[in-house]
Amino acid sequence: MVPPGADPATFPVDPCLLAAKMTDDAVLGYHTALEFHGRAHSAFERFFYLTARRSVSVTFRSHQFRCVLFAKALRAEGQQNFGVMQAERAGVDVRVTSLECTLVDVLDRPELGGGWEEIWRSLESVEFFDLDTVVQYALLLRNATTVAKVGFFLDQHRDALMVDDAHLEPLREHRPKQPHYLARSDRKSGRLVAEWNLVVPVEVLEQAWAVVT
Repeated sequence: MVPPGADPATFPVDPCLLAAKMTDDAVLGYHTALEFHGRAHSAFERFFYLTARRSVSVTFRSHQFRCVLFAKALRAEGQQNFGVMQAERAGVDVRVTSLECTLVDVLDRPELGGGWEEIWRSLESVEFFDLDTVVQYALLLRNATTVAKVGFFLDQHRDALMVDDAHLEPLREHRPKQPHYLARSDRKSGRLVAEWNLVVPVEVLEQAWAVVT
């Protein structure tokens, strides 16, 4: 609410709250969820919310709000609310994906997570994930490439996230049978990570952004 005496045209508005109220069933997701949880490496002007009904993109001041439909596999199983948290922001109730689901979602659709460097840097700021939930959610999406990407990320962060084979084995069983690119829409040359049947860009494999020059 705009307090008495303030100008509605210039009063600051929390874009996360706007995104969370765009539809009755809106769930903050992808990079916006990372921002909500305080884990985004960078602040964005685009805000994403999940919903069951398609709606038009909206621009308010400098902010863009885009709806993303719940994944088809989740809708088919009635699992749209898997990992959705009720939270409060400035006294307003909102719904947002858990960090576990957000990890999977941004790897599934990296264009909604800000690209690989932003995704890696953001996720690496999280000290703990419930890995059983991460694996369960990744398998719920029924996408072999996404499963492999999650497996690759966890494998790359074994020590930091205390990942063991009990977490990786269910993912290995559902990896692609043939090599897939880390991002199908951006088929950059890279190296084949045979364990996950993923062609991974060298800058991601070596985390080139972490190199101090």
